[in-house]
Amino acid sequence: MTGAEIVFTLLGVVAVGSGLLVVSSRQLVHAALWLVVSFGALAGCYLVLTAEFVAWVQVLIYVGAVVVLLLFGIMLTRAPIGRSADLDSGNRWPALAVALATAGVLVTLLVRGFRDAFIDLDPGPGSAEGLGAAIFRTWVLPFEVLSVLLLAALIGAIVLSRGDVGEPVGEPAGEPEDGDG
Repeated sequence: MTGAEIVFTLLGVVAVGSGLLVVSSRQLVHAALWLVVSFGALAGCYLVLTAEFVAWVQVLIYVGAVVVLLLFGIMLTRAPIGRSADLDSGNRWPALAVALATAGVLVTLLVRGFRDAFIDLDPGPGSAEGLGAAIFRTWVLPFEVLSVLLLAALIGAIVLSRGDVGEPVGEPAGEPEDGDG
Protein backbone atom coordinates (compact mmCIF):
# COMPACT_ATOMS: atom_id res chain seq x y z
CA MET A 1 0.00 0.00 0.00
CA THR A 2 1.17 3.49 -0.81
CA GLY A 3 1.11 6.42 1.57
CA ALA A 4 -1.83 7.98 -0.29
CA GLU A 5 -3.85 4.79 0.09
CA ILE A 6 -3.10 4.64 3.82
CA VAL A 7 -4.12 8.29 4.33
CA PHE A 8 -7.26 7.75 2.22
CA THR A 9 -8.18 4.69 4.30
CA LEU A 10 -7.63 6.53 7.59
CA LEU A 11 -9.72 9.48 6.41
CA GLY A 12 -12.42 7.07 5.29
CA VAL A 13 -12.46 5.44 8.72
CA VAL A 14 -12.74 8.89 10.35
CA ALA A 15 -15.59 9.85 7.98
CA VAL A 16 -17.52 6.64 8.62
CA GLY A 17 -16.87 6.73 12.37
CA SER A 18 -17.99 10.32 12.74
CA GLY A 19 -20.98 9.59 10.51
CA LEU A 20 -21.98 6.84 12.92
CA LEU A 21 -21.59 9.28 15.81
CA VAL A 22 -23.85 11.75 13.96
CA VAL A 23 -26.74 9.32 13.88
CA SER A 24 -26.13 7.80 17.31
CA SER A 25 -25.55 10.99 19.30
CA ARG A 26 -28.33 11.92 21.72
CA GLN A 27 -27.34 15.60 21.75
CA LEU A 28 -28.34 17.53 18.64
CA VAL A 29 -25.48 20.02 18.72
CA HIS A 30 -22.93 17.23 19.17
CA ALA A 31 -24.44 15.47 16.16
CA ALA A 32 -23.99 18.64 14.10
CA LEU A 33 -20.37 18.94 15.21
CA TRP A 34 -19.68 15.29 14.34
CA LEU A 35 -21.16 16.10 10.93
CA VAL A 36 -18.46 18.77 10.54
CA VAL A 37 -15.80 16.14 11.27
CA SER A 38 -17.34 13.76 8.74
CA PHE A 39 -17.50 16.44 6.04
CA GLY A 40 -13.91 17.47 6.82
CA ALA A 41 -12.67 13.90 6.47
CA LEU A 42 -14.52 13.61 3.17
CA ALA A 43 -12.82 16.80 1.97
CA GLY A 44 -9.50 15.23 2.98
CA CYS A 45 -10.36 12.18 0.87
CA TYR A 46 -10.95 14.50 -2.09
CA LEU A 47 -7.54 16.10 -1.50
CA VAL A 48 -5.86 12.69 -1.50
CA LEU A 49 -7.58 11.95 -4.82
CA THR A 50 -6.11 15.25 -6.17
CA ALA A 51 -9.54 16.84 -6.57
CA GLU A 52 -8.64 20.08 -4.81
CA PHE A 53 -11.50 22.09 -6.25
CA VAL A 54 -14.09 19.54 -5.10
CA ALA A 55 -12.44 19.43 -1.66
CA TRP A 56 -12.73 23.20 -1.22
CA VAL A 57 -16.29 23.18 -2.50
CA GLN A 58 -17.00 20.48 0.11
CA VAL A 59 -15.52 22.66 2.85
CA LEU A 60 -17.18 25.89 1.74
CA ILE A 61 -20.64 24.58 0.94
CA TYR A 62 -21.15 21.69 3.34
CA VAL A 63 -19.02 22.63 6.33
CA GLY A 64 -19.38 26.36 5.88
CA ALA A 65 -23.01 26.65 4.81
CA VAL A 66 -25.07 23.54 5.44
CA VAL A 67 -23.80 22.87 8.96
CA VAL A 68 -24.13 26.55 9.88
CA LEU A 69 -27.68 26.51 8.49
CA LEU A 70 -28.38 23.37 10.54
CA LEU A 71 -27.02 24.99 13.71
CA PHE A 72 -29.06 28.15 13.06
CA GLY A 73 -32.13 25.96 12.60
CA ILE A 74 -31.45 24.25 15.92
CA MET A 75 -31.01 27.57 17.72
CA LEU A 76 -33.91 29.42 16.08
CA THR A 77 -36.49 26.68 16.51
CA ARG A 78 -35.55 26.26 20.16
CA ALA A 79 -34.87 22.57 19.73
CA PRO A 80 -33.61 20.77 22.85
CA ILE A 81 -29.85 21.21 22.98
CA GLY A 82 -28.99 18.78 25.78
CA ARG A 83 -30.00 15.16 26.21
CA SER A 84 -33.62 14.57 25.32
CA ALA A 85 -35.80 11.49 25.58
CA ASP A 86 -37.76 12.75 22.55
CA LEU A 87 -34.80 11.98 20.29
CA ASP A 88 -34.96 8.24 20.97
CA SER A 89 -37.90 6.51 19.30
CA GLY A 90 -37.17 3.04 20.64
CA ASN A 91 -36.51 1.65 17.16
CA ARG A 92 -32.75 1.64 17.60
CA TRP A 93 -32.23 -2.11 17.08
CA PRO A 94 -34.47 -2.51 14.00
CA ALA A 95 -32.88 0.61 12.53
CA LEU A 96 -29.42 -0.82 13.19
CA ALA A 97 -30.37 -4.11 11.50
CA VAL A 98 -31.72 -2.30 8.42
CA ALA A 99 -28.62 -0.05 8.29
CA LEU A 100 -26.25 -3.02 8.50
CA ALA A 101 -28.17 -4.94 5.83
CA THR A 102 -28.15 -1.92 3.51
CA ALA A 103 -24.45 -1.32 4.13
CA GLY A 104 -23.71 -4.99 3.43
CA VAL A 105 -25.58 -4.87 0.11
CA LEU A 106 -23.86 -1.63 -0.92
CA VAL A 107 -20.37 -2.82 0.02
CA THR A 108 -20.94 -6.11 -1.80
CA LEU A 109 -22.08 -4.28 -4.94
CA LEU A 110 -19.13 -1.89 -4.81
CA VAL A 111 -16.58 -4.65 -4.29
CA ARG A 112 -17.98 -6.78 -7.10
CA GLY A 113 -18.44 -3.84 -9.45
CA PHE A 114 -15.03 -2.23 -8.94
CA ARG A 115 -12.87 -5.23 -8.09
CA ASP A 116 -10.34 -4.61 -10.87
CA ALA A 117 -10.74 -0.82 -11.20
CA PHE A 118 -7.91 1.45 -10.12
CA ILE A 119 -7.63 5.24 -10.13
CA ASP A 120 -4.55 7.03 -11.38
CA LEU A 121 -3.80 9.64 -8.72
CA ASP A 122 -1.89 11.94 -11.06
CA PRO A 123 -3.67 15.29 -11.36
CA GLY A 124 -5.54 15.67 -14.62
CA PRO A 125 -5.18 18.92 -16.55
CA GLY A 126 -8.18 21.21 -16.40
CA SER A 127 -10.27 19.19 -13.96
CA ALA A 128 -11.35 22.28 -12.03
CA GLU A 129 -12.11 24.04 -15.31
CA GLY A 130 -14.42 21.26 -16.48
CA LEU A 131 -16.20 21.06 -13.14
CA GLY A 132 -16.60 24.83 -12.95
CA ALA A 133 -18.01 24.91 -16.48
CA ALA A 134 -20.49 22.17 -15.61
CA ILE A 135 -21.64 23.96 -12.45
CA PHE A 136 -21.95 27.45 -13.90
CA ARG A 137 -23.20 26.57 -17.38
CA THR A 138 -25.18 23.34 -17.20
CA TRP A 139 -26.29 23.34 -13.57
CA VAL A 140 -26.58 27.06 -12.79
CA LEU A 141 -30.41 27.07 -12.61
CA PRO A 142 -30.70 24.15 -10.14
CA PHE A 143 -27.85 25.68 -8.12
CA GLU A 144 -29.71 28.99 -7.80
CA VAL A 145 -33.04 27.27 -7.07
CA LEU A 146 -31.35 25.36 -4.25
CA SER A 147 -29.93 28.58 -2.81
CA VAL A 148 -33.41 30.20 -2.83
CA LEU A 149 -34.86 27.06 -1.19
CA LEU A 150 -32.24 27.19 1.59
CA LEU A 151 -32.97 30.90 2.11
CA ALA A 152 -36.71 30.16 2.34
CA ALA A 153 -36.01 27.41 4.90
CA LEU A 154 -33.96 29.82 7.01
CA ILE A 155 -36.69 32.47 6.87
CA GLY A 156 -39.27 29.81 7.77
CA ALA A 157 -37.20 28.76 10.78
CA ILE A 158 -37.03 32.37 11.96
CA VAL A 159 -40.78 32.84 11.54
CA LEU A 160 -41.55 29.59 13.38
CA SER A 161 -39.24 30.46 16.25
CA ARG A 162 -40.86 33.80 16.94
CA GLY A 163 -43.70 33.59 19.44
CA ASP A 164 -45.28 36.94 18.64
CA VAL A 165 -46.11 36.31 14.97
CA GLY A 166 -49.80 36.51 14.17
CA GLU A 167 -50.89 38.46 17.25
CA PRO A 168 -52.61 41.86 16.98
CA VAL A 169 -50.25 44.81 17.00
CA GLY A 170 -51.64 46.78 19.94
CA GLU A 171 -52.15 43.93 22.41
CA PRO A 172 -49.47 42.21 24.49
CA ALA A 173 -49.34 38.42 24.36
CA GLY A 174 -51.24 36.47 27.01
CA GLU A 175 -53.75 39.15 28.18
CA PRO A 176 -57.49 38.66 27.68
CA GLU A 177 -59.15 40.85 25.10
CA ASP A 178 -62.18 41.97 27.15
CA GLY A 179 -60.19 43.23 30.16
CA ASP A 180 -61.96 41.00 32.74
CA GLY A 181 -58.76 39.74 33.88
